[in-house]
Amino acid sequence: MHLDPASVPWDLAYKYLNGAILPRPIAFVSTIDEEGRTNLAPFSFFTAVAANPMTICFSVMRRGSDGGKKDTLRNIEATKEFVVNMVSEAIAEPMNVTAGEYPHGDSEFDRSGLTPIPSILVRAPRVKESLVNFECRLTQIVEIGEEKGAGALVIGQVVQIHVDDSIAEDNHRINTAKLNPIGRLAASDYVRITDTFSMIRPK
Repeated sequence: MHLDPASVPWDLAYKYLNGAILPRPIAFVSTIDEEGRTNLAPFSFFTAVAANPMTICFSVMRRGSDGGKKDTLRNIEATKEFVVNMVSEAIAEPMNVTAGEYPHGDSEFDRSGLTPIPSILVRAPRVKESLVNFECRLTQIVEIGEEKGAGALVIGQVVQIHVDDSIAEDNHRINTAKLNPIGRLAASDYVRITDTFSMIRPK
């Protein structure tokens, strides 16, 4: 099969992205607006960028309903700050609650039952129940289109890391089994990390 993405509706092209780029880690992003209202939403177009300076990025797609910007993006544009909270299986259900499309100004913290706690260097709160939090200051936003299905790549420099003592190893590593992260698959499917293997890179 061969497909020209420009020849099909955006939501069909999206299915090929979602169905082939697997599994995807989840950036559980907490933000705050200029009036102090909190927002919390998951994004699975997410990865690390660099270690020096420590930088991560995620993509916020425009709403499929009307092509508008999501509150997460609007808040980051206004405040230049955000927190990426990692998702363990223990908070999968409340994370899923925050993925709904709610009225502007509603707090997904309230809807999900998750607990906002103060960050150290940014105004946006962290998720208490998350075992790893990255406080970030905005580096750059790269806009890719303005229609439904378009997106914005949000790049942020990590200015503070929080790692729960229960998953921290003495060698400065994170215990993957104890973190118990989940990944995003296609449609409504997720994956657990229950089967891993190792390969040593050639020198």
